[in-house]
Amino acid sequence: MAWGSVTGSAVVEGEIAWKREPTPPGRRLQDKVVVVTGASRGFGKLIALAAAGEGAHVTVTYVKNKAMAEDVADAVRQSGRKATALRCDIAKLEDVRALADAVWKEFGRCDVLVNNAGETAADKMSWRDLREPVIDHILGMDIKGTMFCTHEFGQRMLDLQQAGSIVNIGSNVISTGSPRAPEYAAAKYAILGITKSYALALAPYVRVNFAGPGWMDTQSLKEREDWTPERRRFLVDNTPLRAIGDPVNLVPVVLFLASQDALHMTGNSVICDGGFSMPGA
Repeated sequence: MAWGSVTGSAVVEGEIAWKREPTPPGRRLQDKVVVVTGASRGFGKLIALAAAGEGAHVTVTYVKNKAMAEDVADAVRQSGRKATALRCDIAKLEDVRALADAVWKEFGRCDVLVNNAGETAADKMSWRDLREPVIDHILGMDIKGTMFCTHEFGQRMLDLQQAGSIVNIGSNVISTGSPRAPEYAAAKYAILGITKSYALALAPYVRVNFAGPGWMDTQSLKEREDWTPERRRFLVDNTPLRAIGDPVNLVPVVLFLASQDALHMTGNSVICDGGFSMPGA
């Protein structure tokens, strides 16, 4: 996406001649406004800091960890970029609308939305453990939350600026399934449906893509009851690249989809799991 800049006349009626705006190395998001949900820690924090490293002004959202979110925002400011930390329960539409209002009031636009916030049902160890509150929470966060954010930010990107990029963070469980937590797999598969639907609805000015990481070597994974040395060895042995994903190495995939490097991509799903799931085209 050329961030709304259409250059040249239409080749034929209805055809747009997009031109990729040149950016200096390491500045693919120079002066763009990026919103990262669930960015007070973990993968979201890394995405927020990397976006700032690419020249972006960043809004960090959180639900509980205000101090941690403010620390991330401070780190962005120390890099010379503008930053805000805003509370938002993405499962509540009024919160998402208030978040969008605050972003447009502060920055006047939003160029990139990264829907990172979500749930993994980390304390669930078996499909036999069926708890309605857990299901409601996961589906609320992952499905309603992603849809609310995509809808509210996407329509403003389309109507107010005719430009934007949305990256929805999913999982490789859309290919592998999850015998541990079927509700988790169902939620991530729903995000794929949201991605494709809004890629069509917001075209041609707003791109919407899906990034699906596999197992990530995070502290929360290491603390899980079912994360044994034997299970790690099984996953590594069955991953062609022979490694569990490092979040730092997955962040560039998100930045690629957010930036003009992915100018001709929308409705795509990019799986980054070392080849473990080998999804079909």
